[in-house]
Amino acid sequence: MSLTLPIVYITAKTLPEAWEQAVLQTWKIGARIPTQYDKPTDPSSRDATAVIVVTEPMVEPRIHRAFPGGIVELECYRQEVVDGIHDHWVDPASGKWEYTYHERLTAYTVPGLPHTVNQLEYVVNALSEAPYTRRAQAITWKPWEDAGIHDPACLQRIWCRVFGDELVMNVHMRSNDAFKAAFMNMYAFTDLQREIAERLSQKLGRDVKVGQYTHIADSFHIYGAYFDEFEGFLGSLKKRSFEERTYRTDDVLDIIMEARQQIVRSLEMEVSSGRKGL
Repeated sequence: MSLTLPIVYITAKTLPEAWEQAVLQTWKIGARIPTQYDKPTDPSSRDATAVIVVTEPMVEPRIHRAFPGGIVELECYRQEVVDGIHDHWVDPASGKWEYTYHERLTAYTVPGLPHTVNQLEYVVNALSEAPYTRRAQAITWKPWEDAGIHDPACLQRIWCRVFGDELVMNVHMRSNDAFKAAFMNMYAFTDLQREIAERLSQKLGRDVKVGQYTHIADSFHIYGAYFDEFEGFLGSLKKRSFEERTYRTDDVLDIIMEARQQIVRSLEMEVSSGRKGL
């Protein structure tokens, strides 16, 4: 019996391998369905529910060369999620952003509550008290704010648990642009997993390593507007070996270091001009 909404299930060792297999499988079996962002001439998207498991998320290679974006954008997004470099841009009353993931995870606000909630701190503390707890999670959704806004958070929940000396992390997305956004999401979220593991190691006084990462998306989709570009992506996979399709971090370390300098300059410009930079 065929499924109305197909399920893409991928297990791979490295991040770029897992992402590549997931988008290919979505292209192959995804259901055809329109979206709220389509133009009249756009084909229907291809959509599936995805469960993507990366068994060793910090093992190299970490970067897929064919993800839509560049190293500068990837590093900027990583810092946005892990370090909160754009939390100051959350100001919907002024026409700025409704949220950032980092802001929701570290400074969650509730009407009537006089203080913000640092959920990541809670996760680390909960795991340090009982590494096997099933309660170490952080959420982003605010129904009193997010219901009905134009761009509600795609990330919904992060759940963590320690198995032996490894931190396992599950990430739940309500919606995930498989081709244009998912790789950057997974790259940043696994680096957040690394950050949590390091903080937990300090708390426990023992080494906690980054373990299995599972990326769960209710809607893992390829937009019809991207089909021509995606066909080019498919062509590149046929022409290059996996090694030629990926970067080890050391391969692009110079670019990453330059990106970090660009980001610093961009943030300084944002402060002085009030205009969004990178």
